[in-house]
Amino acid sequence: MKETQPVSARERYAFGHERRKQLKRQHHKAWTAKQRRESPLKLLEISTRGRVPALVTLKNELMAASPFGYFRGAVPVMAYDLSLVGSTGICNQLCGDAHVRNLGAFAGPDGRLVFDINDFDETIVAPFEWDVKRMATSLVLAGRGSGAKDVRCREAAAVFLERYRTMMQSFARMPVLEVAKYQVHRLGSVTPVAGILMMAERATPMHTLLTLTEVEGRASVAKKKGSKTAKGAAKSSAKNAAKSLGRAPRVFRTIPPNLKRVTGALAEQVVGSLTMYAESLQPERRHFLAQYRPMDVAFKVVGTGSVGLRDYVVLMEGNGTKDPLFLQIKEEVASGYAPYVAGALKGRRGKQHEGQRVVNGERAMQLQSDPFLGWTTMDSRDYLVRQLNDHKASIQLGDLKAAGLLEYAGVCGEILARGHARAGDSAMVAGYVGTSPRFDEAVGAFAEAYADQTELDWKQLVKSLKK
Repeated sequence: MKETQPVSARERYAFGHERRKQLKRQHHKAWTAKQRRESPLKLLEISTRGRVPALVTLKNELMAASPFGYFRGAVPVMAYDLSLVGSTGICNQLCGDAHVRNLGAFAGPDGRLVFDINDFDETIVAPFEWDVKRMATSLVLAGRGSGAKDVRCREAAAVFLERYRTMMQSFARMPVLEVAKYQVHRLGSVTPVAGILMMAERATPMHTLLTLTEVEGRASVAKKKGSKTAKGAAKSSAKNAAKSLGRAPRVFRTIPPNLKRVTGALAEQVVGSLTMYAESLQPERRHFLAQYRPMDVAFKVVGTGSVGLRDYVVLMEGNGTKDPLFLQIKEEVASGYAPYVAGALKGRRGKQHEGQRVVNGERAMQLQSDPFLGWTTMDSRDYLVRQLNDHKASIQLGDLKAAGLLEYAGVCGEILARGHARAGDSAMVAGYVGTSPRFDEAVGAFAEAYADQTELDWKQLVKSLKK
């Protein structure tokens, strides 16, 4: 049989090196808004079609809060912009929304805390450098947002890129199974990551239960009495929460605009979607899920880019009231990169299930994934299902100052390289990026220029909202 592609690691490395003829490494620095034929505001408007209309305003407000906030919600804009410049053609499973706050801690299947990429709404197979450019740009914007000087922001992008490149060279030489099992052991000594892990320790299902729910009927009783202030009622509720866990059913609080209890036919529909979801789980995990029963449902607002999409939370109860499980049922739409990637819409019945797309990307790139990760469908809309707040935590921009920014940048490079190596071809990527800093310098220049562009686009959004 005639082979159509390289087989050995050495041949794939050479193929990646050959790709420099298609796009020289120094050409990655190129960016100019003159290439645009579409307005960023128009692209953002298109991306909100089909979302809950009342929440689109909230999404715009979150994006208008800062350039980094805008960046988080503007994946459709950056996807379009990246499609305008040349690409390597070396395609990989992407996170799609690679930025500093989309790395975080969560509980793995064995109960230990994992630190990894944790948001895959935009995941897709596309040129590997799109993830690299987005993460580098996010470090510049995050540094600026935390008050770091421009020179330190450039250094952070350089540290990230150098770490990504050298780790790709290492992965290209490792045995395949070592790449699959590779862990970053130094996380506890990296100050910003150590802080994230400490927060994650406290984010238990019981903590979520006390934060998001209340004893059924207690809120209405307190309101009727009217004898206590809201502050006093909350204090009393917290004091008696532990006592009530053993005997009274709990329901979701209403916390405008982020959380609202759902009842009636809609709640039944959400619970009913768990039947299809269970079929997406592995058999042993389906067995564990079957030992929980649904107790209550709420609508939740999450993130920045996802605001306006339908997102439900189901409170499940297992072995008594002190055994809660929170499932998040999150609407998924096509990746913002899909219009610019050939074949992105192929799949089930000519259209892939968007929840399954996210699950497949997440499982491919993560070292360990949520054991309850799956998908379902309601009203012809695709949904991802996962645990909510099971020891989850992520970085705050205020923690990315001085040396912390550089430390965290190195971790970003190592984690993203691992994800790409697990789900793609590390030898081919390593062959392209090489051992010199030429690729780093070009992408670093792009990141700074695109961060400047993001700030201009942000100002345009703020101005349009004022009008």
